[in-house]
Amino acid sequence: MSETDQDWEAGNPERLYVITRGRSGSSGPTTFDLVTLVVSRAEPTPTMQPEHAAILRICGSPLSVAEVSAYLGLPMSVVTVLLADLLADRLIEARLPVPQAILPDRALIEAVIHGLQKL
Repeated sequence: MSETDQDWEAGNPERLYVITRGRSGSSGPTTFDLVTLVVSRAEPTPTMQPEHAAILRICGSPLSVAEVSAYLGLPMSVVTVLLADLLADRLIEARLPVPQAILPDRALIEAVIHGLQKL
């Protein structure tokens, strides 16, 4: 169990308060949900907060916000604040996953099948 998990599970959220600098949400209109994909646009720098640097390292290929939260062992609320910081600094790119294709009407598919069968 990591130190972060122990802090959170032991009812000691002070570290999480420090990580987010007391913020509970993003300051802008950006909202992240569990399936928002995040990918790094830069490498971490030595002066960066360790959690920000960890996000940049693990998001070399697209990861969902839920995966980032799980890998870091941090609550979603904390991860979304950190991601909002990185997005504001243009160090990450966030996008919704590719939506499923909208399927044509069933009647249209059946009409095409019947037309093909008559050929």
